[in-house]
Amino acid sequence: MKLSAKSRYASRILLDLALHNEGAPHRVNDISERTGITVPFIEQIIKPLKHAGMVASKRGAAGGHQLNRPADKITLGDIVRIVEGSVDLAVCLSAPESCTRVDVCLTRAAWQRATDALLRELDSITLADLAKGAPNCCQLADDYFERERPLPV
Repeated sequence: MKLSAKSRYASRILLDLALHNEGAPHRVNDISERTGITVPFIEQIIKPLKHAGMVASKRGAAGGHQLNRPADKITLGDIVRIVEGSVDLAVCLSAPESCTRVDVCLTRAAWQRATDALLRELDSITLADLAKGAPNCCQLADDYFERERPLPV
C-alpha cells in the first residue's frame, strides 16, 4: 500500500499549522510557502479536513486556516482515514462482496491483521508527537520546508 500525495500533504499542512499555532489563522499563501505545496492543492486538501473538524477557517483580510483541535488530539490515523477513506490493504476487507472466495480465503485474516497493525501505529502518532522534536518549532519547520524535502510521514 502506498499513501496518496493527499495524505502526505494533509499531514504536512496540519503539522505546519501545529508548528505555527500562535492563535491567528494562516493564509494559504503562507502555508504554501512554508510547506512547498501549491495553493490549489492546499485548498483542495483543506476541504475534507474542515469538514472533519480538524481545521477552522476564517474569511476576510485577517482570515486563513488554523487547527480546530489540539495537536495532541490529531493522529496520523485520523488524517489518513479522512483523506484516503478506506485504508484496508485488501479490497475484500471493506467490500467482501468483491470476492467470491471471501468465506474460504486463507489470507484475508492476515490482511486484516496487517491493516489493523498499520492503523494502530498511525493512531499512536499525533501532530504533537511530530512537533516535539523541534527545539524551536517554527525555525525547524521553516528550515525543513526550505530544503524542500518531503516530511518523513
